[in-house]
Amino acid sequence: MQLRSDWTTALADAQPVPYWLDDPGRPRPEPALTGAESCDLLVVGGGYSGLWTALLAKERDPGRDVVLVEGREVGWAASGRNGGFCAASLTHGLANGLARWPGEIHKLEELGARNLDAIESAVARHHLDCDFERTGEIDLATEPHQLQELTAWHAESRRHGLAEDVEYLDADAVRAEVDSPTFLGGLYDRRGVAVLNPAKLVWGLKRACRRLGVRVYEHTPALTLKPYGAGMAVRTPYGTVRARTVALGTNVFPNLLRRVRSYTVPVYDYALMTEPLTDDQLASVGWRGRQGLADSANQFHYFRLSADNRVLWGGYDAVHHYGGRVRAEYDDRPATHAKLAGHFFICFPQLAGVRFTHAWGGAIDTCSRFSAFFGTAHQGRVAYAAGYTGLGVGATRFGAEVMLDLLAGERTERTELEMVRRKPLPFPPEPFAWTGIALTKWSLARADAHGGRRNLWLRTLDRFGLGFDS
Repeated sequence: MQLRSDWTTALADAQPVPYWLDDPGRPRPEPALTGAESCDLLVVGGGYSGLWTALLAKERDPGRDVVLVEGREVGWAASGRNGGFCAASLTHGLANGLARWPGEIHKLEELGARNLDAIESAVARHHLDCDFERTGEIDLATEPHQLQELTAWHAESRRHGLAEDVEYLDADAVRAEVDSPTFLGGLYDRRGVAVLNPAKLVWGLKRACRRLGVRVYEHTPALTLKPYGAGMAVRTPYGTVRARTVALGTNVFPNLLRRVRSYTVPVYDYALMTEPLTDDQLASVGWRGRQGLADSANQFHYFRLSADNRVLWGGYDAVHHYGGRVRAEYDDRPATHAKLAGHFFICFPQLAGVRFTHAWGGAIDTCSRFSAFFGTAHQGRVAYAAGYTGLGVGATRFGAEVMLDLLAGERTERTELEMVRRKPLPFPPEPFAWTGIALTKWSLARADAHGGRRNLWLRTLDRFGLGFDS
């Protein structure tokens, strides 16, 4: 695609920081841990996974002594810089869930819907000022083969008694919702997705945890995890925490359990945020329902409106660096930001002249089945959840429930799930992991350019259940 100068000019003043975190209301971090602490439950990680775990632990048992440690500041990583799509899905989409767990897909859909309802309830109960809007989401077709795939999938899901609240929209109907010359049709899930301000959610969860008595320490990385008597001990730079049980919510960062590390790889995702749209600009697009949007290509875009009517536009490039490295310099990728800007103005030519104020990126963790996995270690005293692959805004609350069930040794409707009991296939060591991911990305781009036709490599991955489906 030839990049026009007016597209790239729109990026001239964009700040290379996540829009959500560039907030004068950002709370000050809590002091670092110094000395020795002891508790019933230690939570490692101050993103959604850790914060939901700490909050739910106190709600289940107000007398439980809970400590949370975060290596930098809560929400500084994926939890504070994502697109803010809070989905009911626990399985990275109904198609993925039906393919992998056909026998329990109805239960997974039910649990996912209940989980999203519980998040909405928690937002109200704990006064989490995070711009939560239950807008729903439209999955869009922008190519004829995508439209065929969406209509076929809609019919198939209905045959299984699923997606009953999902409505098919033809080109006229979808463009009546949001107007783009590229939209050929879509599936509108009216209840299964909310949008929110991800950083404000993190900060609100932190406040709620502290109100319930959770002791939160920031700038406190967990360095080692070892058994200590009947519990566990975690060493930090300036102290130690001894706990009866430990929940690990570190996701993209190296797990304290070395044997878990091969199950995830970091992938870099990138996004732009526009200046606020004027009333006339917003009217030219429509978007009165403020739905979340995503196209259905393999290399897809996701986009939504912020509370002040900016457009967040992200996705498409998913970059894995050799060796699974996570480095700050990878967060800024001008070539990808320029590509995204060009795609934005193709989608919305009526917004020519709009400027971008922020352009950022960062790592998320993914696993070979594209949805979270769970487990325990050290005779059940340590639990972990990881591999959310972009679903962490919503699914981490479910993962927190699972970790607490596992630490309690309870058999619940969650722990009985095959999804919870079984892990995905691990990634191979380098150079095989990088080669396989690079080949997969090339194959997905090729499929997008050739009517959705999947080559031998993708069909082989499909056969062995290794994700990477559209």
